[in-house]
Amino acid sequence: MSQIKASSNLPPLPLPDGVTSQYVYCPSSGLKVHYLESGYDPSNQKPLLLLIHGFPELAFSWREVMAPLASAGYHVVAFDQRGYGRTTGWDDSTYTKTDFSQFNYSNLVRDVVVFVAALGHTSVRCVIGHDFGAVTAGYCALMRPDLFTSVITMSHPFKPVPTLPFGLAHSSTSIDSSSESQPADIHKELAQLPEPRKHYKWYNATAVAALQWSVPSQGLKELLRGYFHVKSADYAPNKPHKLESWTAPELAKMPHYYILPLYSSMPEAIANLMRTEDASKTLSWLSDDDLNVYVQEWSRTGFQGGLNWYRVSTDPEKTRDMALFAGKKIECPSFFLSGKSDWGNYQEPGVLEGLGDACRDFRGVKFIEGAGHWVMHEKPKEVVDGVLEFLSGL
Repeated sequence: MSQIKASSNLPPLPLPDGVTSQYVYCPSSGLKVHYLESGYDPSNQKPLLLLIHGFPELAFSWREVMAPLASAGYHVVAFDQRGYGRTTGWDDSTYTKTDFSQFNYSNLVRDVVVFVAALGHTSVRCVIGHDFGAVTAGYCALMRPDLFTSVITMSHPFKPVPTLPFGLAHSSTSIDSSSESQPADIHKELAQLPEPRKHYKWYNATAVAALQWSVPSQGLKELLRGYFHVKSADYAPNKPHKLESWTAPELAKMPHYYILPLYSSMPEAIANLMRTEDASKTLSWLSDDDLNVYVQEWSRTGFQGGLNWYRVSTDPEKTRDMALFAGKKIECPSFFLSGKSDWGNYQEPGVLEGLGDACRDFRGVKFIEGAGHWVMHEKPKEVVDGVLEFLSGL
């Protein structure tokens, strides 16, 4: 296993007052975890809020909300997940040589449990996850409700573990699996549309995706600026709405950054979407200096570590361990917070509407006006207000 460039050689991050950059080695996971911190109390008496980023983001993405949350009396920590940023010790092998046991869901939760112990806390007041970080946060709450006493998912509603085949014994169902009806091939259906399309998660899981993300024709900075732009409220076509079903015609209603043109890479899709857009609109909430942090970090680490998560999530063979939790609901208080202009709320039909069934103590949904997918960048004050409102009701 090779190692990403040593953290001691990295430039300091441009952080707001009251937020510091730290490292801790966690022998139980083998990770040297990079994290941001605000409101640290040496006695560890302040309740812990744990913030988990998604793709293609970093702990840095939470910088604007951390000090305001800490001022409310919390110890606030955001960390670079396995595969991301300045955290090291994960398998950064090439596409064909990756050890996927490192990137499955139960191991990602294990990383968080180990990290919380390393911080010196025995409980987490709230685990808060955005995008793919919401998947980690949701599974933390599902698997260890004793440790994670509440959860907020942002921009990616929690999808329950699939149920298991039930009541097969003494039934007329054949034991020959080859006779079982197979689900429709959504990828074949998407490819056969009048405008052929493909799903971004399965694109991100391909062998070429990491290279295409790393060396886009428009340049990495322009790709990331465009990606942040088209998924934000500054992209006028973002008018998300409920989709009726997991079918190709319904999924194709989503923009090209979710359901790509069939023969397009993500960088190509973003370049096409940005041809008529004013990229300077996002400068109000993502300065060039801040964007340069993402450019610097992804240029250094490459994208394979982050994209390995998509390879796991799109392959049922790599999520078989989750059958341990089939039928289990999130037991602790839960809340969904997102930008109103975020298509991520609806990308899996029925999941948002089913949160009340997936979570035993679901406290509702809050959409923030004027925000898209990057809600903690676009509207940090409103995110802080939403989090504190939820916490005050616990």
